[in-house]
Amino acid sequence: MCGISGMFGMPDTSVVDRMVGILTHRGPDGNGSWSDSKIALGHNRLSIVDLIGSSQPIIGNNGTVLIANGEIYNHLNLRSKLNYRWNTSGDSEVILALHDDYLKKGGEDNHRNWVTKLNGMFSFALWDANREELILARDPLGIKPLVRCNVDGSLLFSSEIKAFHAHESYLPRIDETSLALRLSWEYTLDSSTLIKGVHQVRPGTVEVWKLDEQSKPYLASVSNFERQKISPHASWSPDNDAESLLESFTVSVQERLMADVPVGIVLSGGLDSSLVAAVASEAAEREGKPVPACWTVAESEDNPDWVAAENVAASLDLVHHKSIMSEDSFVKDIPSLSWFGEDLDVSVLFFQPLFKEMRKQVKVGLCGQGADEIHAGYPRYKSIDGHRNLVLERLNSIDDSVTANILKKGLPLDSCWYSNSLHPEDYTSDLHQMLNFELERGQLSNFQLRLVDRHSMAHSLEVRVPFLGKTHREQSYALPTDWRLPNNGLEKAALRSAARLTALPREITDRPKLPAGTATSPNQLKSFLSEYSDLSVSLAEKYGKFTKLLHQQPDMALGLGLFEALHIIEPHHTRSSYSIESLVEEVLE
Repeated sequence: MCGISGMFGMPDTSVVDRMVGILTHRGPDGNGSWSDSKIALGHNRLSIVDLIGSSQPIIGNNGTVLIANGEIYNHLNLRSKLNYRWNTSGDSEVILALHDDYLKKGGEDNHRNWVTKLNGMFSFALWDANREELILARDPLGIKPLVRCNVDGSLLFSSEIKAFHAHESYLPRIDETSLALRLSWEYTLDSSTLIKGVHQVRPGTVEVWKLDEQSKPYLASVSNFERQKISPHASWSPDNDAESLLESFTVSVQERLMADVPVGIVLSGGLDSSLVAAVASEAAEREGKPVPACWTVAESEDNPDWVAAENVAASLDLVHHKSIMSEDSFVKDIPSLSWFGEDLDVSVLFFQPLFKEMRKQVKVGLCGQGADEIHAGYPRYKSIDGHRNLVLERLNSIDDSVTANILKKGLPLDSCWYSNSLHPEDYTSDLHQMLNFELERGQLSNFQLRLVDRHSMAHSLEVRVPFLGKTHREQSYALPTDWRLPNNGLEKAALRSAARLTALPREITDRPKLPAGTATSPNQLKSFLSEYSDLSVSLAEKYGKFTKLLHQQPDMALGLGLFEALHIIEPHHTRSSYSIESLVEEVLE
């Protein structure tokens, strides 16, 4: 797990060096850089596999250079099949080897076929000096981030938006269309970010960049190597199929134990993280690894998540590390939460103390993210009509100078949008349609996976998501709709049937879904919003085009003010001191 940075076209190595410096939290174990007259590449390393070797950038055998972030779980299998002169024992080098094999076979498919052979979570940049092309790629689910922008005729790309502050000509501005969609849908959509002109590489996509005659970068080709799609089969039986579903998940957990460092489990007490814990012993035995310990944080010992997590760890006889959040957590840590999260979140503060505690003993964590998107776990799935109306109501409360293209289904296709329409009526006709929308358009990649990546890497901790393993998601995508969300019953019906085959207590396998952030620290969140209610009102008034909606979303108003202060006005890493009040005052001036 690492951070990557680069500058293509008229490269300035000092800019890339500063980008590497800003991303030190993503890789404190080492850094490196490489450059020629066309490109500069930088890398921060968090060593997980091949601890001594595998420093990056990695120089390939045929004028290629690689910087990569993530893990390739099938790297040993790929190594056994590829004829390549290996220089490391790590997983990232198989990317260079597959590319080398692609070139030997003629290199005619825009890289789609060789990239799809990678089983893992990854983003990478590969420079092919002989063909003078830069390849940017991102894993099929968007687990690992990759963002880019153009500044002064150069292409900047990185694992995190904050790295672009390294370039003195980077002048960020809020993208009002993206913000409107974020506030209405509750996550940014498609390849947009909250910063105008800063876009993501789409998950499951390979981009090829070249330089024109004036040495200006241009996007030469885009290839999709995998799209996510729920395709329900006609039938499913817990008696016949639950064991296979559980096995697919156990295999995913087993794959994610690949590490030369200790691994732990994020245990909230909900069904998803509890199921990770339930199969951990079997997965560890198969892999010949120690059984991972578990970590839980909450605001009090009588918190329902805390109690449930204790029950899970005790029933499975797992080592369990527990920590109570300090009473001033929200006030003290929210500026840091805003900086690392690169969004408007203020309700998920438990991530910071949780990952901080885990990092004291492990470098890798396993979590339950992704289960709700593929198994229909969110409360809104029970009332799709109501959710459609809520999103539309929010859009209509924003000034029409911002939302006209959204409501008229006229978003420009030459930008960061995957289609002209992000109107809620086009994606909420039924559960099947809505799940596909949220898998592909942002709920998973831009919200849940962003949260986990940014806040774990803020503490130099790699967190993996076994529910999104290839074996498990293939089976999950085929589940009939009524085995995700029955008309009368608990959500995630098939997954619960699989969980009942484990040693988990019934009060855990049958526990209803609770929202993670507000469930873990509801009193602290309520107290925080009450204490800063005057500032949230002032901020809502400040953002005139969004005032009506922000009055209904005080947490988003505060989050937006902090985002502007730390990502637009002056970046967090250049500040010596700050407080919520002082940051908001800067925005209100």
